[in-house]
Amino acid sequence: MLLTGLLPLLASDPAVAAAADSIAAGRSGTLVAPSGLRAPIAAHIASRATTPVVVLTATGREAEAMTAALASWTTGAAAFPAWETLPHERLSPQVDTMANRIAVLRRLAHPVQGDAFAGPLSVLVVPVRSFLQPIIRGLADLEPVRIAVGDVVDLPEATARLSDLGYQRADMVEARGQMSVRGGILDVFPPQEPHPLRVELWGDEVDEIRAFSIQDQRTLGAAPHGLWAVPCRELLLSAQVRARAREAADRLPGAAEMLSLAAEGIPAPGIESLAPVLASGMDRLVDLLPPGTPVLASDPERIRARAADLVATTDEFLRAAWSAAAGGAQVPLEASDASFLDLDDLWGAGGPWWELSSLPPAELAEAAADGEDAGAGSDGGVSALVASPVLMRAGAREVRPYRGDFAAAAGDLKSLAAQGWRVVVTTEGPGPGRRIRTILAEAGCPVALSDSVDSDPGPGLVTITTAQGPAGFVAPDLRVAVLTEGDMTGRAGATTRDMRRMPSRRRKGVDPLTLHPGDYIVHEQHGIGRFVELVSRTVGRSDAAATRDYLVIEYAPSKRGQPGDRLFVPTDALDQISKYTGSDEPSLTKMGGADWAKTKARAKKAVNEVAKELIRLYAVRQQTKGHAFGPDTPWQRELEDAFPYVETPDQLVTIDEVKADMEKPVPMDRLLTGDVGYGKTEIAVRAAFKAIQDGYQVAVLVPTTLLVTQHFETFSERYAGFPVEIGTLSRFSTPKQTEEVKEGLASGRIDLVIGTHALLTGAVAFKKLGLVVIDEEQRFGVEHKETLKALRTDVDVLSMSATPIPRTLEMAVSGIREMSILQTPPEERQPVLTFVGAHTDAQVSAAIRRELLRDGQVFYVHNRVDSINSVAARVQSLVPEARVRVAHGKLGEHQLEAVIQDFWNHEFDVLVCTTIVETGLDISNANTLIVDRADVFGLSQLHQLRGRVGRGRERAYAYFFYPGDRALTQTAHERLKTIAANTDLGAGLA
Repeated sequence: MLLTGLLPLLASDPAVAAAADSIAAGRSGTLVAPSGLRAPIAAHIASRATTPVVVLTATGREAEAMTAALASWTTGAAAFPAWETLPHERLSPQVDTMANRIAVLRRLAHPVQGDAFAGPLSVLVVPVRSFLQPIIRGLADLEPVRIAVGDVVDLPEATARLSDLGYQRADMVEARGQMSVRGGILDVFPPQEPHPLRVELWGDEVDEIRAFSIQDQRTLGAAPHGLWAVPCRELLLSAQVRARAREAADRLPGAAEMLSLAAEGIPAPGIESLAPVLASGMDRLVDLLPPGTPVLASDPERIRARAADLVATTDEFLRAAWSAAAGGAQVPLEASDASFLDLDDLWGAGGPWWELSSLPPAELAEAAADGEDAGAGSDGGVSALVASPVLMRAGAREVRPYRGDFAAAAGDLKSLAAQGWRVVVTTEGPGPGRRIRTILAEAGCPVALSDSVDSDPGPGLVTITTAQGPAGFVAPDLRVAVLTEGDMTGRAGATTRDMRRMPSRRRKGVDPLTLHPGDYIVHEQHGIGRFVELVSRTVGRSDAAATRDYLVIEYAPSKRGQPGDRLFVPTDALDQISKYTGSDEPSLTKMGGADWAKTKARAKKAVNEVAKELIRLYAVRQQTKGHAFGPDTPWQRELEDAFPYVETPDQLVTIDEVKADMEKPVPMDRLLTGDVGYGKTEIAVRAAFKAIQDGYQVAVLVPTTLLVTQHFETFSERYAGFPVEIGTLSRFSTPKQTEEVKEGLASGRIDLVIGTHALLTGAVAFKKLGLVVIDEEQRFGVEHKETLKALRTDVDVLSMSATPIPRTLEMAVSGIREMSILQTPPEERQPVLTFVGAHTDAQVSAAIRRELLRDGQVFYVHNRVDSINSVAARVQSLVPEARVRVAHGKLGEHQLEAVIQDFWNHEFDVLVCTTIVETGLDISNANTLIVDRADVFGLSQLHQLRGRVGRGRERAYAYFFYPGDRALTQTAHERLKTIAANTDLGAGLA
């Protein structure tokens, strides 16, 4: 919703008005303003400018947040996203990133007034990474495919144009950048769109264009603006590009394979790294802007530091690549035309440049003086940034952080309204807005809900509306205050465009094309073997010969000293095999031996014992009357609507199953399994809220103190604005806090408690316990099992596990009857890029600096306690700017928990640790793993360690290093070869 009604008031600020006048006159300067005021400042300047206004940010996340905030202040704002890869890497950026970049360049060069897709830009938000990276010449002139209802379309010509723009043909559209033709129906998934589009023709005329779901291919609704399909790649393999590839193949032997594929029109992964060789030229973004375009640099000090890091990291990666090439790796491409540019060469180019800083003028002047004395203007200091002729300060400040103290917030807002201030509170949805209105009204504060603030909200009133924005501001001179939901609750806004992506399709069973040599296979008759290869064989006489495909599976040798026996399984008999899912490396069985028969007999006996126990338990449960929870309440629907992601099909099914169990008069006992990041916690959040809505208490049981804190943050964020009291019990709780929580549970004041095994002691009493959520139940000690079993006959129990251990074992230790499995990964989740090689300091420092560039964190695993401190010191010397800490099992419990807690809170960047991080950590911001001496780890350990990264939307990297000065054993070589080859999603399940 819009906040444009406040713009005239904010524009009357003397500093903001003077800055706008200076920009209109073509003068540069510096304006000190809080971060929450920068979006309306940019919107005001854009309303007076004849060109788009560029807002330069230090990171891509800041660019996303700024773009979301600008949507409330102006129309026509867009971000120019950065590649996720470095220019020289042989990795392709994500297809939606490239498509969005091309769409922005098209709107910048060829705006069409009133067009829903190609309308003119008012504000262009650019992270410095995008600003410094050269752009392939001519991207803005690539013509998108445009189809509207009523158009006459030549279907073969349309599909040929889409193919030229990089769209891949598929039988069924399942991913961005794909197209499919069936009769008179054309399905296309433009990468910048949230859903694929279906174009239905009647003859040659377009009859309908509708969005549809990739999950079930069902229609979601009409697409009123039609189809606008921009190219999927920045380097399209045109005839000219293919000719250049053929010519360059001989003079660039290090890229011969990629160039040969490009010459044939096949886009190899990482083909974009060859852009300087294959494209007609490279341009600077600043040269593509209209003359006189104003540039607003948000936090210039951080922008310059990030720019220096980008250049240094790219150079370091090239040096590391050349070092690796000396040992036999691929030779890097020396494509300097694609390298990041020097910010000093671009600063001030084009139109007027203004720096939007958080530092007050006195500190800016002092920093400028210090920079001049030190000569910092040329090497990343701030003197060059503040040497502008105009320096002024807006009459606004940051909002006081309330961190969930609604009583204090209500008191302050009531006071401001009484003084005649105009106060606006923004929320991410209507539900939180209604709840905040209730809280403020009960405090006697004049408050009103509004769909939009597109006119003056009036003095003496608190107006609540829905709008995006990371932070607010307070302007005393103007008597205007804007507070965001995050300012009041203490949590950052979560909803971004990328978060609303659709989930991927459910993973299928055994697919021979996805098997890798070394994968373990279970055959119904012969047992556990190792997949070798897929071969074709011709059988039968020449007049009746038939060629069939076979999977070759190797088993243990029947005689000692002999090679392993091999089994050829035809592809039409795949129903007899399945992939091995155990967490440990298994032993191969012998073909035709008794080992497998004995194993199956033992399993059958164990199953019979489990079945007897289940029958007994089920009989007891059927006789036990539990609470039948009521149907969903309006608040339940509000909570679920506020979920910032699109639920996967597995989640939707499981949520319905859990709710149905809770609404039965028999106690629920359900196991929920799935990889980290697949949505188990959200199901627990909804189940717990359902119980609380019925007046019952909920206990969330976790195995470690760290997980107590993690779940507390998650539940607090999701329940923000709802009247839910949450407490915690762990070793970090003081005696006073522990007593308060116990008293709250006994009195019913606390609705939900999150704790470790301390919750199972007799000293903890609940007034009305209705649901127990158990995370990683298999990690609790035997002494706690009896207590857990007793709970199952009295209250509803939801158990969660991210560790896919054999189902019979899980049922044996927890008495499970019902099970739900989450196996659909989110679309943005990507396989972990895995590198195996000899250890070099250059590779280590380059990997760490690469992660720091995106504000990420690093796990560095060194599994020897006696030398771990010296290794940490070495890492610190290699990357002096990184904050490094150490964690290992010999630290005191409180000290270890504190270190892990600080890492989770991003208090430092690199955690040098032993394998204590192998399981139990969920730190989505840590997306680089470095394992020292990977040759001494088991295969299952390497998989477990790799599962620590790649849990968010960021591309994750895993580096497995071995000593370059000593020979690997055959076993170590096979392990590292397998871990390098097996990078599919789910391979690193924790």
